[in-house]
Amino acid sequence: MSDAPFRKVAIIGLGLQGGSIGLALREHAPAIATTGYDRNPDTRARAAERGLVGHVAGTAAEAVANADLVIFCVPPMAMGDAARECAPALAPDALISDVGSSKVSVARALGEALPHHLVIPAHPVAGTENSGPDAGFASLFQGRWCIITPPEGADAAKVQSLSALWQSIGAKVEVMDAAHHDLVLAITSHLPHLIAYTIVGTADDLQEVTQSEVIKYSAGGFRDFTRIAASDPTMWRDVFLSNRDAVLAMLQVFTEDLTELQKAIRLGDGDKLFDHFARTRAIRRSIIEQGQDDARPNFGRQ
Repeated sequence: MSDAPFRKVAIIGLGLQGGSIGLALREHAPAIATTGYDRNPDTRARAAERGLVGHVAGTAAEAVANADLVIFCVPPMAMGDAARECAPALAPDALISDVGSSKVSVARALGEALPHHLVIPAHPVAGTENSGPDAGFASLFQGRWCIITPPEGADAAKVQSLSALWQSIGAKVEVMDAAHHDLVLAITSHLPHLIAYTIVGTADDLQEVTQSEVIKYSAGGFRDFTRIAASDPTMWRDVFLSNRDAVLAMLQVFTEDLTELQKAIRLGDGDKLFDHFARTRAIRRSIIEQGQDDARPNFGRQ
């Protein structure tokens, strides 16, 4: 008898996250049957070509039929509509989860759309700037964190089963309150993306700097901002809107810190600048020590 935490997993949305989950399950948990669906017919066709899941369904209802776990891998603002599309065909005891980067609003949307099902949100803190059915790969979650945010009073066995699934494809699992997750991710993920989009947009707006010069001299820090700013615009629009309060709170703190650095530069306060840079350098070292990035030159890129 299989000790897999689920018999059949349905994946709704077959881009980077959904495709990677399907490929990872095929490689590490082959006893689990997988089906998938995406609203875009071209995405469905490409997902079938790549074998992202065992069966690419023609409708959401077909994908979720008899599934004991359904994972929504769509942009945050699309969660409710996607869930309602699946609702008529869901098994009564199917567990509902997701991979969204904001948790309070997503849990609310899924809960309102599927009031008779248990919703346990999850967020694998892993990704790239690429999107679509060609972006997925089986090792995306290896050694990365997956944060699970169960509602109060959730069935402990269900939480454990979801944790076991993520662990089976290489993730490290942390259980956290949804509101706390949103605050933490606002500073570690959402605000950096907002800053990257802003810096790249500012460089594009500057009329004194030609586009060729921006590209030519991008081997410095600007290049790394462009990688982040190349992320899926639909998803990140939805992230900022769905996690608005936490992002605005962190943006206020960041703005105050930026003003202090601006003042130090204006006053020529080298000690303040050095102390700040030394502290942030230590944070980079801690990230490498915890295995969340690569210390090799050029961030390990080829």
